Amino acid sequence: MIFLDTEHFDRQHYKFNYVRREFLGEVRCLVFDVIPLPKSGKGRFLGRIWVEDQNYTIVRFNGAYRGSNSTGIYLSFDSWRVNAGPGLWVPAAIYSEENNLSYGLGKRLRFKSQTRLWGYNLGQTQQQEQELSSIQVESAVPVHDQTETANGSSPIQAQRAWNQQAEENVIHRLDGTGLLAPPGDVDKVLETVVNNLEVTNDLDIQPEVHCRVLLTTTLESFTAGHTIVLSRGLIDVMPDEATLATMLAHELGHIVLGHQIDTQYAFFDRMRFDDKEAFQHFTLTRTPAEEAAASQKAMELLKHSPYNNSLRNAALFGLTLDARAKQIPNLVSPHLGNRVPVSYERQNASAPPPSKRAGQISPLPLGSRVKLDPWSDRIQMLKTKAAGSLSEREQKMPFELTPFMLYLTRQTGASTTPAEKFASAKRRNNKP
Repeated sequence: MIFLDTEHFDRQHYKFNYVRREFLGEVRCLVFDVIPLPKSGKGRFLGRIWVEDQNYTIVRFNGAYRGSNSTGIYLSFDSWRVNAGPGLWVPAAIYSEENNLSYGLGKRLRFKSQTRLWGYNLGQTQQQEQELSSIQVESAVPVHDQTETANGSSPIQAQRAWNQQAEENVIHRLDGTGLLAPPGDVDKVLETVVNNLEVTNDLDIQPEVHCRVLLTTTLESFTAGHTIVLSRGLIDVMPDEATLATMLAHELGHIVLGHQIDTQYAFFDRMRFDDKEAFQHFTLTRTPAEEAAASQKAMELLKHSPYNNSLRNAALFGLTLDARAKQIPNLVSPHLGNRVPVSYERQNASAPPPSKRAGQISPLPLGSRVKLDPWSDRIQMLKTKAAGSLSEREQKMPFELTPFMLYLTRQTGASTTPAEKFASAKRRNNKP
């Protein structure tokens, strides 16, 4: 699904029929239907491809493989690539859907799936930021600290510093594995909501609270010290700012109540593990008692916040999530933290069934809020055109998977990006 045919994608094995020219976003493409030739072998691609008209790179292919394989099952899919620099197109998103797939003895399978790829430039962005932000001051004579303030730490201060070191180790390690998006505008949106909760509740939390985004689709949130982490998938499906505030209030409740991170992570040897083991290595879950206390504190924080009179959508969100949890077990099963809390929403809902009332907005489909750059791992809030009038079916798509329809663009600019350097080196290596 990431690659078409790595060995025999040629006219000796396929027939190519030109269809038309078509724009995918800002990129003009040539469209071809691709048909395997008779006796061309098993596992050949059957479908349609889109080829950009400058370097003639395939940027989208839609179809399925045909022929026998070890399982006897091939899935239909729609695979997209995005431009990371001149001549460099990287796989970014794959959508698959089957409505009546037969398998086993008379069994039928119906499913939808989204696959997102990122981390192509893993580690380089963070390294460049450190290089640009590092300032070294050299002096001909030794510099002496002239401060007359205390030059030691009390036991309480030492414990706080130890807790903060554990937090920094965890966040730095998650950064290094590509699981956290680099700090950016989405973090600032989350921190603005947290600040609203703090100011209206007269909270002065030190060190100050920061927010980060976990790049996975699973619906989860957790705290690592004074850092609140929400998953990209959770941000995607929340209908409004008040619902976002309920999630952040719960995690802020953990911080206010002093629920600490496991201080074993303050030891640097605990950070030495394979990136693939990150989910198994870190345990950032809370006990049921801590979760209940944080939910209670969240109710107190929201009661005195500017969101107190705007929580109807949050109530519907919690009820809908609770009702659909058994249908989407993998989506609601967290990798690092606890399941998304719905206790507050239950207590504030005026009716038990998760039915939509006038003025309420249902939870959104996945991919509704956040746009991910697979090369740099940076995220931004998605800007889309108004969808116009919606059918009853379209109004009821909570937590749904939908196809990808990417708006493709070409990366341009005078400066040389890491992606451009990579593409340039690739072209040099391919020269005879």
